[in-house]
Amino acid sequence: MKRSNTFVVRPLSNDGEQVLRDLLDASAALWNEINYQRLMRYNDEDGFEGEDVWDADTGRLEGKYKGVLGASTAQTVRRANSEAWRGFFENKKAYHDESNTSVKEHPEPPGFRGNEDDGRVLKGVVRKDAYTVKWGDRSRLEIVVGEELRDRHNSPKSRLRLEIVGDPNWPDYEDQSRLEFWYDETDCTFRASQPVTVSDETRDTPLADETAALDIGANNLVACTTTTGEQYLYEGRQLFDRFRETTREIARLQAKLPEDRDSSERIRRLYRKRTRRRDHAQEALCRDLLERLYTEGINTVYVGGLTDVLDTHWSVETNTKTHNFWAFVKFTKRLACTAEEYGISVEIRSEAWTSQECPQCGGTDRTTRHQDTLTCPCGFEGHADLTASETFLERYAEQAVRPMARPVRFEWDDHVWSESPRSHRPKEQRTDPSIVHRDGNVASGVVRKSEISVMTRISDSRTESA
Repeated sequence: MKRSNTFVVRPLSNDGEQVLRDLLDASAALWNEINYQRLMRYNDEDGFEGEDVWDADTGRLEGKYKGVLGASTAQTVRRANSEAWRGFFENKKAYHDESNTSVKEHPEPPGFRGNEDDGRVLKGVVRKDAYTVKWGDRSRLEIVVGEELRDRHNSPKSRLRLEIVGDPNWPDYEDQSRLEFWYDETDCTFRASQPVTVSDETRDTPLADETAALDIGANNLVACTTTTGEQYLYEGRQLFDRFRETTREIARLQAKLPEDRDSSERIRRLYRKRTRRRDHAQEALCRDLLERLYTEGINTVYVGGLTDVLDTHWSVETNTKTHNFWAFVKFTKRLACTAEEYGISVEIRSEAWTSQECPQCGGTDRTTRHQDTLTCPCGFEGHADLTASETFLERYAEQAVRPMARPVRFEWDDHVWSESPRSHRPKEQRTDPSIVHRDGNVASGVVRKSEISVMTRISDSRTESA
């Protein structure tokens, strides 16, 4: 499995911080120069008409910076830019392929790291064999720096040593890939991401052969129904209200910008804050939901594809929630990545008309949805999103769906998804924080207290429904 250890790093001295800043600044400068040469050729500008982007003399630019970055790091920056351009051309080809619906917006060429007005963005990469990580009581990171940079700071050491803050998500890995470095201006912190390859032996195995289906909605982020008779509802109104509030503030600030500016540091900070808040809620939701599904014995999760649904039932607000706010594609990728740790497979299926289909008579043309309620002239009335997930499940599940227990509702409090008072069920015991990292990754091979509490809650709910 491919995973990443993302952590904060701290220089051990003021001089060490300046070395790190110079290293990242030079890495961004090399990226920008290579990108400029390729972009000019792509746009047929500045006398480069008819030349290919791959004709740029990137080797000369790489040599220009290897004294500061080191030969291996300069080479890695060039390769990273090449990969970005290849990805751009692949996305462009997919966009113009009518049979391929994976790319819906016209792709743009790789961008620059910073601009002339705001300065360069401190960001860089280090080749896999040009850095070492030592985990322990005093975790540290060492990276290679160029001779010219060492001379500039009178440093005899060929490697810069940095302190690592916190524990790794994946301390036991088989291999590491190139390290990504950047300066987080929002938190005034240096961060690093270490991609690693984790053995498949750390993967859990489903406890049974059950199935679940997810309905991803606009107001309720996820409605889940399982063949074991459980239903979970993750509410999202408060999250979206905060997202919309930040979006309005961004629009207000953009309206005040001079005509020659399209952004500012404050606006970029708000964008980052909005994205990080959403990503945190997404990651916590995936982890919380999959913990429950694993305990239920789920081995397959069906997720509804939104394309045919949005083509039929389109609104500006729905578009904003499902695409801009909820980031459907990003969420499904995160869900699949997390599910892999539990041995659970995630499959995308069409959920067309499941939100309009009456589970009692099967009709779709006479049902009415008002907010969260779906009604039908045949007499049916139920929660629209939970009903949709149940209909969706029955459409694809190969086994029978057991009678439904009372749904469990969850609300977000900026840290965890907690059971809503509206569930009318006893509060469950929260997961022991000593076995779950703050970023949501679960220590493999550890018996989870949340599993015991969920099993107890399930037994109680079935007794209650009976």
